[in-house]
Amino acid sequence: MGALNGLKILDFSTLLPGPYATLMLADLGAEVLRVTGPSQYDLVTHWPPEIEGSGTTAAAAWLGRNKKTIYLNLKKPAGIEAVHRLIADYDIVIEQFRPGVMKKLGLDYETLRQINPRLIYCSLTGYGQTGPLAQRAGHDINYLSRSGNMAQAGRAATGPVLTDMQIADVAVGAMNSVVGILAAVQHRHTTGEGQYIDIAMLDGMVPFSTMDGACFLAGAHAPQREGELLNGGGIYDFYETKDGGYLSVGSLEPKFFVALMQGAGFPEWADGTIFKTDPDKVKKALRERLLTKTRDEWAEIFKSLDACVEPVLSMEEMREDAQVNQRGMVPQVTLPLCENKTVQQLGCPIKLSACPPEYRHAGYPDGYHTKEILAELGYSEAEIAELST
Repeated sequence: MGALNGLKILDFSTLLPGPYATLMLADLGAEVLRVTGPSQYDLVTHWPPEIEGSGTTAAAAWLGRNKKTIYLNLKKPAGIEAVHRLIADYDIVIEQFRPGVMKKLGLDYETLRQINPRLIYCSLTGYGQTGPLAQRAGHDINYLSRSGNMAQAGRAATGPVLTDMQIADVAVGAMNSVVGILAAVQHRHTTGEGQYIDIAMLDGMVPFSTMDGACFLAGAHAPQREGELLNGGGIYDFYETKDGGYLSVGSLEPKFFVALMQGAGFPEWADGTIFKTDPDKVKKALRERLLTKTRDEWAEIFKSLDACVEPVLSMEEMREDAQVNQRGMVPQVTLPLCENKTVQQLGCPIKLSACPPEYRHAGYPDGYHTKEILAELGYSEAEIAELST
């Protein structure tokens, strides 16, 4: 039994934040039913390539892992009625529409809680349910920008940079939704009461400015690009190597700086004095020195040194990395519609000793479980056809 066995979640979310949140919950045992429509376009669900014979893309097979999926036409009263029936059994909802959309459909928290008073309802949006930007569309890059984080990210000469990973979507939207839902589950366990959860990705990005943001709000200077300890203003940075590879150097504490200087061939600077008096000289010398060997040659040197120095790996290298594999982060997951076929996927990072995450199956094509689920609610074949188109 999974840790979250017994939690039943109706998932109306799209794109990445909500589906990744419910993926985490499903991996840990929750029963997730994704509700979508046959004409509803989802950028991530349609992200190529498609896995041959599976009826789904690689991204959808990952985000749909351990979930069921049905089609419902929410523009029809009968589709809304079907959700009302489901709510009697599925007591957690997550949705990702703009504020007010679910209320217009008759699927808002206040309406659904009349059917199930224990309902936990999570609304995940870019800017939240209130404020002047509440109705504004946005993507990950926009939340990073408005939060102030990009003003100090990247290089002074060229400006902010993208990372090819969705920080606001995954680390903020998805994770804060998971935390909020589980906190509400605990509250319900104690009081018997459900509640409404308002998650905004911009809200979550604001504290991601961390120490420099806290210092600024307390009266310190605003952090500057490549001007702070953790954004390239110090030794903490990426360094190019002879072969065009890169090393990441995180040698902040004195003991790590000592090891860095020893490995790089500057034993005379190991006491750290020069870094306090002339840090630019140290960084310039380090950049020049690291260009004299390949990435892997330096990685071999630093492998035995406690210096917080690691190579920047490609995705291909990450997939073969011993640490990543020992931790089970690239599991083989069964493709449900392909006999004896699996697909390698991104794993669940939560390690529980008594009830570890399970990878029961990869995602099904959208709408695959429509007949099964609606028939269980008592709908005829003709009614199901009407509900799902």
